[in-house]
Amino acid sequence: MSETETREKITGEVHISATHAEDVKRSIQNIKGLSERLKNTEESQISETFSLFLTSALALEASDIHLEALEQSVKARFRIDGILQDIGTMPSKPYESLLSRIKLVSGIKLNVSDRPQDGRFSFDVGGTEIIEVRVSTLPSEYGESVVMRVLNPKSLLTLGDLGLRKDLLDIFTKEIKKPNGMIMVTGPTGSGKTTTLYAFLKTVQNPEIKIITIEDPIEYHLAGISQTQVRPEKGYTFASGLAAIVRQDPDIVLVGEIRDGQTAEIAVQAALTGHLVFSTLHTNDAAGTISRMASLGIQVAGTVASALNLIVAQRLVRKVCAKCSKLAKATKEELQVIHDALRKISRKISPKISATLKIPQAARCLACNNTGYRGRIGIFEAIVVDEAMESYILTSPSIGSLRETAQKRGMVTMEQDGYLKVVEGITTIQEIQRVTTG
Repeated sequence: MSETETREKITGEVHISATHAEDVKRSIQNIKGLSERLKNTEESQISETFSLFLTSALALEASDIHLEALEQSVKARFRIDGILQDIGTMPSKPYESLLSRIKLVSGIKLNVSDRPQDGRFSFDVGGTEIIEVRVSTLPSEYGESVVMRVLNPKSLLTLGDLGLRKDLLDIFTKEIKKPNGMIMVTGPTGSGKTTTLYAFLKTVQNPEIKIITIEDPIEYHLAGISQTQVRPEKGYTFASGLAAIVRQDPDIVLVGEIRDGQTAEIAVQAALTGHLVFSTLHTNDAAGTISRMASLGIQVAGTVASALNLIVAQRLVRKVCAKCSKLAKATKEELQVIHDALRKISRKISPKISATLKIPQAARCLACNNTGYRGRIGIFEAIVVDEAMESYILTSPSIGSLRETAQKRGMVTMEQDGYLKVVEGITTIQEIQRVTTG
């Protein structure tokens, strides 16, 4: 084992030289450039290849690196803007050495290949900002596959960067400044919920308040905030951790995810006893939050309805590539789709849609790796739980009835928010339908 590998094993840190990073940046402008370098990988180049994956992921703004063992080679894929894209293949023999290197630095057992393992490490480029990487290995037919999630601090956004309409930004800003209550952000895995919660924290953070988080795992480290990570094997769960946190005199508590009734109960009680609680829940839309909380065994009447201040649901849609996208006159069918989606929203928000409306059309170029899209933006819907909405929730309405009432009171759905972004020239009809249909 080399001196470098020994140091990496002990510290869990990988140092990439600024010279190597600049070399990668010059040669890896797109996926094609990376593919050419990968297919010629040799065993003597493992350190260079390891660094190549990490720096290329940063250069291409990938959130995940997938290495999948095949019969005679290994397929590499990057998740970029939420979509997996083939990067290329590398020979199987060098991959065995690369896998050992990844396991070594991640604190994963090298001699275990017949069951899944998890680990993590960090790396820096030229001694600058440290980037965390979560690692998961999985046995497969032809060897172990690896997924590395790259947690780049640059992906952390402020409230103003989330892509919120002005009316929603005003609502969010008002609600996160309240001294107590609960703000729930909902959506499937990968919809940007954690990013939104961190944006809340960055907005409200100041020396006069104490903020404590409990997460699984801690994804990004925020200065000035006490962050804890669940350890189920040691009995430190969301429920037990949250119960301990409320005894630490916090002003704001972030619960990474509400997964069970006990955690939900403690979070609700914390919100009712003078704390502001931020958390996430897996539901399809904002209206489904109440029934989901009820299914966890929480009494809606008198507790959930009283605790909730704001329910947010969100998805992420890809933005058209700024370098190759074009505006084209909407067809009759496209105009009808937009009209149908937006006809019920408030006149204060609804844009003027003329027969000559031009909307974005995705094209293809090297800058967007021939996808037509580059970067993502959120689409949102939000239910403000004021006195009137609280009273309505206490009648135990169905999800459909709650959604309909929220819309009558001004809620813009995620789909409608998406079509507003089509009219603004940010994304395409096809992208909104891909994300919101079904």
